[in-house]
Formats: sequence, C-alpha cells, structure tokens
Amino acid sequence: MSTEIAHLRRRLVEFTIQCTTQLELPPIVKYSALSLFFDRFRPSVVRFLQKKKKAEHWLLQPLTESNLQLFALVSIWISCKMHCSRGLSVQSLKPLGDKMITEQLFTVRDFLEAELVFLKVLKFEIGTLNIAYTLLDDLFIQFKEVAKVGELLDFEACMDMMDLLYMKEETSVLYRSSTSLAASILVSSYIITVPKQQWDFPILPWGPYLDTILFVFGS
Repeated sequence: MSTEIAHLRRRLVEFTIQCTTQLELPPIVKYSALSLFFDRFRPSVVRFLQKKKKAEHWLLQPLTESNLQLFALVSIWISCKMHCSRGLSVQSLKPLGDKMITEQLFTVRDFLEAELVFLKVLKFEIGTLNIAYTLLDDLFIQFKEVAKVGELLDFEACMDMMDLLYMKEETSVLYRSSTSLAASILVSSYIITVPKQQWDFPILPWGPYLDTILFVFGS
C-alpha cells in the first residue's frame, strides 16, 4: 500500500471513529461501521467500478476523499439502523457531515442517494454478525466467566488495539479470519494489561477459538 493511500486510510478511520464518538454511539455501531466501510465497501467499490465502463453515480466518479467521508457516514447510519433501538435520522446525521466534511457540502438528498449507492456496491449484503468485535466481546465474556484473572483484562485495551489494526491495513490483512483476529486481540491485550505475576491464561474448550488462542499465546 502506497504512503498516500495509507495516509488516506488513516484519515478515514479517524474520521469514522470521531463521528461515532460525536454521536455517542455504542462500540458495536462503531466496529460494524468500520467493518462495512473498510472490510466490505472499500474493496467492493474497486471491483464495482472495474465492471462498469462508466460510473453509475457522480459520488463514485471521481471517488474523492469527501465522497469517501460521506460513505463512511452512511456506514455509520446503516450500522445504527441495525444495532440501535432508536435509529439515527438523516436530519441528525447531516449537521455532523456539515461539520466534519470540510471540502464539500452534501444535501439530505445526497445522503439518501449515497445510502442506495453504498447498498448497491455491497449487493445489499450488510450482515455484521461475525465481525471481529462481536466475536471478541463473546470471548471476553466467556473469559471473565471462567477465570478470575479475566477481571484484570481491560476491554478498552482490546478496542484500542482493534482501532490500531484498522489504521494499519497491512497488519489487519494478516488476519483474514475474524475469529483469529478476535482471539489474537484478546491474548495480546491480556499480555499487555494483566500483571505478569498474575498470568494464568486458562486452557478452555472454546470450540474454534481454542487452537488460535493456544497458537498465539504459545508463540
């Protein structure tokens, strides 16, 4: 990945995280949005444009940083619809866009059109049940239930590590499996946050997670 693209990715990750923070949304919305945008939309839009001789919508041609920021907001909007009991309205999302997107002003109609383009690029496949955050949260709960030392593990450190992985695509590419990524983050956070004198990592029947955890922790 070139330096310019790496810097753009970092700015877009920071933009997405800042927007979810401003909106005071729960972590599941943040990580669902990051997954939809970076793991799904970004690679899919490249293939989508390659198949089309001419882009179907002005938001895709050219695909400017401002347009990408709009699509990042759309990913948050869609994630909120899936995970929040009270969805985020476009009327409340637009003022944030006006504040955060400095190079271009988008209308409410632009937001609605961007959502449709986003869904078309993803072929309307927006499931987020198996994202790394969900698996990590499940692992963390299991860990606390079976080991007292689990109380010492800082889940905030797990989320900070996941944020860093999204910043560095070359790092996250190493983990094609959400399960492996979640297990690796849990173990790494355990090593970082739990005092070494209290290390007592349990060997547990965590199904498909177990081999990965043993491999990471033992390496």
